[in-house]
Amino acid sequence: MGIVAGLDSAPDFTRIVVCDADTGAVVRQGYAPHPVQGPDGGRSSDVDPQAWLLSLGEAAGGGLLEGVQAIGVSAQAGALVPLDAQGNTVRPAMTGGDKRAQVAAADLVDAFGGRGAWAQAVGCVPGAAQPVTKLRWMARSEPENAARTAVLLQAQDWLVWQLLGRPVRRTTDRGGASGTGYWAAATGNYRPDLVELALGHQVMLPEVIGPADAAGTTPEGLLISAGTADTMAAAFGLGIGLGDAVVSLGASGSVMAVHPEALVDHSGMITSLADATGMHLPVVTTLNAVRALRGTAELLGLPDLESLSDLAMKSTPGSHGLVLLPYLEGERTPNLPHTAGTLAGLRRESMKPEHLARAAFEGMLCGLADALDVLRGRGVEVRRVFLLGPAAELPAVQAAAPALFGAQVVVPQPADYAATGAARQAAWALGVSQGTLDPRTPPVWPGPVAQVLDPGEELAVGQAVRQQYVAVREQTHPGAFRP
Repeated sequence: MGIVAGLDSAPDFTRIVVCDADTGAVVRQGYAPHPVQGPDGGRSSDVDPQAWLLSLGEAAGGGLLEGVQAIGVSAQAGALVPLDAQGNTVRPAMTGGDKRAQVAAADLVDAFGGRGAWAQAVGCVPGAAQPVTKLRWMARSEPENAARTAVLLQAQDWLVWQLLGRPVRRTTDRGGASGTGYWAAATGNYRPDLVELALGHQVMLPEVIGPADAAGTTPEGLLISAGTADTMAAAFGLGIGLGDAVVSLGASGSVMAVHPEALVDHSGMITSLADATGMHLPVVTTLNAVRALRGTAELLGLPDLESLSDLAMKSTPGSHGLVLLPYLEGERTPNLPHTAGTLAGLRRESMKPEHLARAAFEGMLCGLADALDVLRGRGVEVRRVFLLGPAAELPAVQAAAPALFGAQVVVPQPADYAATGAARQAAWALGVSQGTLDPRTPPVWPGPVAQVLDPGEELAVGQAVRQQYVAVREQTHPGAFRP
């Protein structure tokens, strides 16, 4: 079919990959940081969306897009771009990492009848990251801007709209829409009443188009696919399907899996998102992942996580009975927002640095295994676990994860899978427009280059470590975890 491009507009940069539409092979790529904005060096939660366009233009320089037939767009999830009736930005975009809306989130949850009511309505409980919560913050803190807001877009929607020359029609996809807090993955419908509850009045919302649909064609004849949020684009770029889960190791952790239907969870532990293919992506998050490792490294006076991993490898599974519940920032899974971490099993023989180091890794992974169990408890099949993030490369993580997760673990080589997923979406839309691909079946691209780790004979040992962890968790927080 020729070549296609995928662009990923991350919080700090734009990356573009140009791929062979049939094979997915990367032909060329470009990169550019976003322009620095403001006196704080660009760390503000307010960003002029024009910075995304400038970065995109720089990344595409030097003829990078020459010969490209279609472009897919991925962008940071949760970024809200409010427009007035003329299509101008009312205020700078509020990014996904904006924490100002935390109070507004609690206010909004109460205003609609609590966590269970939100989970039933749209499959998620609003937090500071969701656009619906940003609307509530704007209505309370910037009422004039709220009153002027007539159209709501997210980052990828705004970029697609700009690439198409700002047409009257504005579009989004299921994946991006499912993260707003005012579109329900279970029904495929917007909840304009929740927009009005948050903002105070009705607005125009982008049309949700199908995974293989084109958002439009540029005046130059370049096809632009639906676009999606970075989480969904990365899942599509990785090529995950039924039976696959993705565990992301950041300061906090997340576990998501592909499932054929939306999962409504009244406790709010599961966020029910849609993916970029027509399936669903239930997500469970933990507040503590790599931050537990960093805290332990600091406590032991170690300079980095590699040193902590080396030390942990001198211990043995079970850490000589030492168990760390890594709830250092409170926890979301289980829902213990005001608790602290717990170190249990202290005996004279276990009070050694290597056992504490091992307990930190096992505690982090057992917490994520709890999140996996939430999904498994709802019928989600997990045969393979894709492990993402720099910490996934650490030997102590790779040694323990397969047995603790009870599944094959795949550690892909680092790459911008969101940009790759955007390119694959572009290839799909292009193929459908040319009549060479089925709108129900995306193009088959090879999976990522990866290490594959099997639990093997360690599975029983891993189960024993999990049981040790669960016993401490239940003793310390009885009944808090109900997967």
